[in-house]
Amino acid sequence: MAISLLWYEFLIKVFFSHSPCVCPVNTSLSVQTGAKVVLCCPFIPPSRVLVITTWQIIFRDKTLCSISYKRETNETLENNCADGRITWASRPDQSPHLQIHPVAISHEGNYRCQVATIDGKFEHKYHLQVLVPPDVTVFPEKNRTVVCQAVAGRPAAQIFWTPEGDCVPEKQDWVNGTVTTSSTCHYPDGSVSTVTCFVSHPTGNRSLSTDLASSSSPFPPSSCYPSSTLLVFLLLDLVFKLIICRYTL
Repeated sequence: MAISLLWYEFLIKVFFSHSPCVCPVNTSLSVQTGAKVVLCCPFIPPSRVLVITTWQIIFRDKTLCSISYKRETNETLENNCADGRITWASRPDQSPHLQIHPVAISHEGNYRCQVATIDGKFEHKYHLQVLVPPDVTVFPEKNRTVVCQAVAGRPAAQIFWTPEGDCVPEKQDWVNGTVTTSSTCHYPDGSVSTVTCFVSHPTGNRSLSTDLASSSSPFPPSSCYPSSTLLVFLLLDLVFKLIICRYTL
């Protein structure tokens, strides 16, 4: 295995260092988590004889991965690519394209396809950005204050209010690369009854509204009081007891 790895590294250095290079293509690509993405190698005319195809990957955590295919011996080699979600899109002798399914945050990084022929080399580079849609909530607090949160999004979401209030933004970064954005707004103007939180994010925009009356009510939540059905039963029980008491006297 060690000999094979050294042999492939030698071939890559020889063909990609001494072959005339066609100008590489650079592509920025944004993909949502859970989706499937196919990264394409440059087109090689059938008249050119393929020697070796190599995918070199640098992930967001700086770890390296490479996948190679040598046409002459019909061999493939993977180096430090333990993630089974990164595979050839089909048989490498039929298509050199790379498939990632399902996409995760850990797949974010730089991908480079290098194709060597006897006439030269061809490159296609990708910068893959992974998007995570945030969970959006809005809820009132005391004294005409309302909070809007966009939880665990990537990149960080932006929050806007209608109408505008006295707002304090806050962000919290998580170890997995997602960000929680929150905005707490106070509305001292009693004429404002309903406010709307707008959340802007590359995966899609959302808007949620809430009633400020519930945040300014001096009474506890309605669940603390007996329901109308319970009041009816209590009243009937009282009447029944009065009737029994009357006949027993």
